[in-house]
Amino acid sequence: MESVILILGLLFFAFVALGVYVGVKAIGAAKRGVDRTITQARRTVEETTLRAKSYGQVGVGGELAQLRLTLRTSMRATQEALQAGVAEDASLAESLGLFKRLSVHGWELDEELKKLEREPDRATVASLLPSLKQRTERITHSADSLRWAARDRARKFTDDGLDALSAQIDVEAGALRHWTVETDEPVRGESRPQGDASGQGQGQGQECGRGPGSGPADGAAQAITAPDSRLQTGYPWQKTARPETTN
Repeated sequence: MESVILILGLLFFAFVALGVYVGVKAIGAAKRGVDRTITQARRTVEETTLRAKSYGQVGVGGELAQLRLTLRTSMRATQEALQAGVAEDASLAESLGLFKRLSVHGWELDEELKKLEREPDRATVASLLPSLKQRTERITHSADSLRWAARDRARKFTDDGLDALSAQIDVEAGALRHWTVETDEPVRGESRPQGDASGQGQGQGQECGRGPGSGPADGAAQAITAPDSRLQTGYPWQKTARPETTN
């Protein structure tokens, strides 16, 4: 009896521990989801503000906003392209690692541009703009190079697969068009056996002996009877066969 109570107690504590573990994991997942949503909302608001500044302001403030917007747009597009491609092409893992290193420089530049937006000494900021533009162009150029290289690689694999499939289809189409026509005509110089003539006569007699009530064979009936097109399913681009009309 004591052993039964001990086993039940252990099972109870095991279920409690499992429930606590599942609860902690669920809370953590919910917290990460909320943080991700807040980050996305904050990023959207900030980029909307930058876009408004780049078009609405003139001078140093508008140029700084345009640099930040260009930098963030290029980096985000490259990140999304590499993360989506690495799931299908493992060789992009090294490119993704290089992009993470590039992201450090991009983040530092974005923070510097953000601080300069609040700098009251506009003359000093204007003197720094050429070097800031150069840094922005170098980072965005590297990011764009990674992104387009990954896209070109994916497109190359797609083209190679399409070429191989087209070649297989051409071979299959040629095989479908290759047929031989059999004939009963004797080769010139050879005589037809008399047994063939008698057999042909008997065959004709049997054909003539069929009465009007005799129906076709099973194979002929299946060949004459068309399958019901309504019971067939296919791809969306296939046209539905029109029903035949009888006058």
